Amino acid sequence: MSAEPPAVPLPALTREEILERLRRILVEQFEVEAAQVRLAARFREDLDIDSIDVVDLVLELRKLTGLALEPRQFRGVETVAEAVELVHGLLVAR
Repeated sequence: MSAEPPAVPLPALTREEILERLRRILVEQFEVEAAQVRLAARFREDLDIDSIDVVDLVLELRKLTGLALEPRQFRGVETVAEAVELVHGLLVAR
């Protein structure tokens, strides 16, 4: 009996793809202007995303990435760039 081939992990999304998915969520779910969603943008100060919105954002990111994301993983994440890096790191690590 031959052994099964090892599972091939799904390719990780690039940082640019993660940014685009994040931008789409923020525009569609939170009515943020697409031009506002840039790497340096701060969720609370620039995008008016509060802690309750972050929970909803994480749930949407979970659907789009297939990751088992939890809101607590986003504690301390203040900018779009930090969110992109967190998601990218989790995708690469899986």
